Amino acid sequence: MENINKKTDLKRLLIYLGLCFGMTWIWFLAVNPKFTHWNDLSRYMMSFISLGMLFPVIAHVLTRLITKEGLKMYGSDSAMFGISFKDRKWIFFLLAILLPCLITELGNLFAILFCRQLFDPGYPKELDVDYRIFFLQPLAAIFTGVVGSFAAFGEEGGWRGYMMPKLLKLFGGKKVLSLIIGGIIWGLWHAPLTCIGHNFGTDYPGFPFLGILMMCAFCILMGVILTFLTEMSGSVWPAAIMHAVTNAYPSALIGFMNDKNVDPVKALWINWGGTMISFLIAATVCMLIWKKKKNNNDFT
Repeated sequence: MENINKKTDLKRLLIYLGLCFGMTWIWFLAVNPKFTHWNDLSRYMMSFISLGMLFPVIAHVLTRLITKEGLKMYGSDSAMFGISFKDRKWIFFLLAILLPCLITELGNLFAILFCRQLFDPGYPKELDVDYRIFFLQPLAAIFTGVVGSFAAFGEEGGWRGYMMPKLLKLFGGKKVLSLIIGGIIWGLWHAPLTCIGHNFGTDYPGFPFLGILMMCAFCILMGVILTFLTEMSGSVWPAAIMHAVTNAYPSALIGFMNDKNVDPVKALWINWGGTMISFLIAATVCMLIWKKKKNNNDFT
């Protein structure tokens, strides 16, 4: 019986991934058939391509309709579209807002510690910008990220709302393995954007394949945190909020980091390395909390 259920879950997951990747990549090719560099696209075209964020949740709904699986608002193996603040679940919504700020600033701090040449107190003057704006921009990004989380919900409603529960069931609840595979899938889904320089630019050794690997590594760590928020809150909305705030958050420190003082490729590695370390710390804390709760027979 268990094998039959796993075969059913695998079939449903493959249908979901086929729809998700197929719709997203077809959309990308239709909108940007020449693979024009991200920085060369107009804001209109950027926004048009970004609509691809909605396909994971669309694929989720379509898969449930095709497989007649049913669509619910709550539950560990349902859409988890609902919101509840009971049992202190509001804490995870607050974390979804604060964690991107802490992780991003910590990552930039690591980058500065790795390469002191990056830090340039006079950089705001060079940009002809009042340095105080760098402390106001993060606050604005938090607001716009929370308000605009419906766009990130397009991704999280699929990855966290459907893919991760299925992977956890397929691998018998083995979180580490499920999270690694889920992160790789999520990273590969971003491949078309990585190939036009959206994530890391194009001027680095091993482009674009190394960039795709870097994105997969990032998605594994990010996926740990987002899945943690989803399971602890019973909703994909904290994950959507964190995803959106992370995308929008510019960092206060970034205004004092002058990449012109460092070789571009070296700057890429330093910034990516700082980001990965800060996300690794956050992901490790999430895994430790999971382990503690599992040992207390309070969480599976």
